[in-house]
Amino acid sequence: MKKYNLILKGARVLDPSQDVDGEFDIAVKDGKISSMEKQIPAEEGEQVLDVRGYLLTPGLVDMHCHIYPRFPFEEDGLPTIQGDAHMFQSGVTACVDAGTCGSRDFLQFKEHVIDRSPLKVFAFVNIASGGMVNLESEQDRKEFQPEIAAAIAGTYDCVVGIKTAHYWVGRPVDKEHPAWESVDRAVEAGKLCGKPVMADFQPNLPWRTYPELILEKLRPGDIHTHVYAQQFPILDADGKVQEHMYRARDRGVIFDLGHGAGSFWFRNAVPALRQGFYPDTISTDLYLDNVNGPVINLLHIMSKYLNMGMPLKEVIYRTTKRPAEIIGHEELGDLKAGRDADIALLDIREGRFGFADAGHASLKGNRKLECIMTIRGGRIVYNPMAIGMPEWENAPSAYWESPGVL
Repeated sequence: MKKYNLILKGARVLDPSQDVDGEFDIAVKDGKISSMEKQIPAEEGEQVLDVRGYLLTPGLVDMHCHIYPRFPFEEDGLPTIQGDAHMFQSGVTACVDAGTCGSRDFLQFKEHVIDRSPLKVFAFVNIASGGMVNLESEQDRKEFQPEIAAAIAGTYDCVVGIKTAHYWVGRPVDKEHPAWESVDRAVEAGKLCGKPVMADFQPNLPWRTYPELILEKLRPGDIHTHVYAQQFPILDADGKVQEHMYRARDRGVIFDLGHGAGSFWFRNAVPALRQGFYPDTISTDLYLDNVNGPVINLLHIMSKYLNMGMPLKEVIYRTTKRPAEIIGHEELGDLKAGRDADIALLDIREGRFGFADAGHASLKGNRKLECIMTIRGGRIVYNPMAIGMPEWENAPSAYWESPGVL
């Protein structure tokens, strides 16, 4: 018996949570991180992979995506992705479904996806009972059930909070549709279960304003997602970050990127970044309508930020430890001994690249992150370059054997 099941040798290890950035070997035993050292003897590993020249980080955490399966009879639902198929290809080992399901569908989601997926899946529960499986339910105040949503969130550890989304956009308020109904009921549920609220919000002036949301309605620890969408007044007429953004951050409101098909605009994001107003978390809002662009995957958005000027350490922090902290699962997002061996092995490619935002404008760049390998719980789940596999001419004898006739 060898001391370790797997040794990854010689990568540049970047773990912002431990302030680690240097060349190290990583040893894995029984699905856990066992050791990080400058040199681990190769003879101590059952499998030893030379990964020099690559970047090794904790498995990435996508704070905002949509992966509840869409069934054919749910024609008005959000067209969601298959989590395992999409996430492992970009180094993501844990993700958060951002309110696709309300109370009506959550138990099915848990039984058929969360409990069975090799990907670590967490979720916000939609305050509307039909969630985004039935998008119309997000407009019906009778579907907002704080006690039930809070009971689900308080019962299951995989639930990290409450989601409010898409409520009464571009329409005048009336008796059946008070301006803040969805937000207020979500915050009520958040208070009942002691977990944060994530708000996907449209400011309908003068009935509800963005400063009112982030300075009065949301609590410290609550999250505004889609922060760089076109509709939010995060910059003043001179292109300066508005004072209410700093005040909201000072009182503890969290800002999530949530790129999506329509919610990330360079004209907001680049000036904010240059002035030091970073998103707390970089996330995709991934679903079928944006996997071919402008989102593609989490690494693609991280690459946008690299080329916008965010330091690599900050990009990795905001896709590993920071989302883990926000959702209350600090066992994620680092490479400490004893943690699940969730690892992303990345390459930083250099060349001529272009990136699109939701407004069909582009940003040119010279660096792009690419996933070379994903390890989830000590098991290699994505290996497009066949690292560690023998060349076919030198494959062991079993490779050359033909199966018997059945």
